[in-house]
Amino acid sequence: MQGLKTIAFVFLGGGLGSVLRFLISKTLNPSFSYFYLGTFISNILGSLLIGILIGLSSRYQLINSNQHALLVIGFCGGFTTFSTFALENQSLLKAGEYTYLALYVLASVVLGILAVLAGLYLTKTS
Repeated sequence: MQGLKTIAFVFLGGGLGSVLRFLISKTLNPSFSYFYLGTFISNILGSLLIGILIGLSSRYQLINSNQHALLVIGFCGGFTTFSTFALENQSLLKAGEYTYLALYVLASVVLGILAVLAGLYLTKTS
C-alpha cells in the first residue's frame, strides 16, 4: 500500500532528523548561556537543506516521491524545530533577556529564509 510506505519513509526520516538535532543541541546548547546555538544551527542547516532538496527536485527531478517523504518531510521536519525554538524564546523572555530574545528571533527567521533561498540558488542552472 503506497500510503503506508510513504508514512514509513516520513517516520524513518523524522526519527533520524530528530536524533541528529538532539545530539547537536545537547552538544552546543550548554556552551552558550543565552543563545541556543544547537537549535539555531539545526534550523538554519535544515532550511538550507530543504532549499537544496526542493531545488534539486524541481529543477532536475532527482528526488522521487519516496525520497521526498524521507528527506524533505521526514528528515528536515524532524531536524528543524519550531516548538523547541518557541520554548527557548519563552525561556529568554521569562529570564528578561530581551536583547538575546530579539537577536535569536531575528537571526533565526531571517537566516532561515535566506538559507532556503541559498539552497534554491545553489541548485539553479546557470
